[in-house]
Amino acid sequence: MITRIETPTPFAVGSVNCHLIKQDALSIVDVGTKTPEALEAIEFGLKENGYTFNDIEQVILTHHHPDHIGWTDAFPNAQILGHVYNDAWLRRDPTFIDSHYDFYMKNLIEEGVPEKYRGWPKRMTRRPDMMGTRPLNTILKEGDAIPGHPGLVAIETLGHAQSHLAYWHEESGQLLGGDLLIAKTVSNPLIEPPLVPNEERAKSLLQYNASLKKVLDLPVQVVHSGHGDAIYNAHELIEERLATQHRRAMKVLQSIAASGPFSVFEISQMIFPKKYESELGLTLSHTIGQLDYLVSLGHVTETMGKEGILMYAAK
Repeated sequence: MITRIETPTPFAVGSVNCHLIKQDALSIVDVGTKTPEALEAIEFGLKENGYTFNDIEQVILTHHHPDHIGWTDAFPNAQILGHVYNDAWLRRDPTFIDSHYDFYMKNLIEEGVPEKYRGWPKRMTRRPDMMGTRPLNTILKEGDAIPGHPGLVAIETLGHAQSHLAYWHEESGQLLGGDLLIAKTVSNPLIEPPLVPNEERAKSLLQYNASLKKVLDLPVQVVHSGHGDAIYNAHELIEERLATQHRRAMKVLQSIAASGPFSVFEISQMIFPKKYESELGLTLSHTIGQLDYLVSLGHVTETMGKEGILMYAAK
């Protein structure tokens, strides 16, 4: 049995869902943002179902973003389970967290972002104050069975986050999807630092597309999403999202072919003429994703210029 507990966030995304699941163990999937309002909402949701924080035996995390891992500390008797990338945040690993500035600055230079916009990496490290501090007891990876929940397995679904796991129960056709699939909005495949500093960045959009295709191969009846209502037409929605993303990439290709080569920043200006300054991180992530996609299809070449700026041209 899966019960949704909706919790508020201080972010533009709005509310986030926690999911209570009861089989051999009593578990909660995701634990909201570390605010008093979210804690109160979780407490109320537990009480409505006859439980308290002390009753929860497992906290199972879908990914490390602050609206999902805020209250790991609120469950004194629970084991904490999730992806290894989650653990670096929960432990406040100093090497990992300190690597963020260098990672984003290196990328901004390669993307051709002018110096006047390079204050952005200082604001880019996620909000540790909105996250729990209890580290993982169990690190989960692709195919791992979830203790206390017969038939429930972890599926690595990277792209939106480098820690993202979904949880699949084949017998019932239910997927606890986190932010992999949201009914009314597209999950942004975000550019995030590697777990090991100085490794190459992940190609988040390619990861995300591959994760969606994993779900297409499953007989999913319902996706319990991290935001909004449950999704009962997952295959149809995924096909639609993949097709839309492809169409957008083709429009980017047309712009590049018209008068390229261009840097990532120049292409981002063309795609988002009104938003590229105010939402630099999101617009660059979107642009990089489309370019990675076009390069993967062989439509675009990527070359490093003399000034250390990557340039993209149509073949």
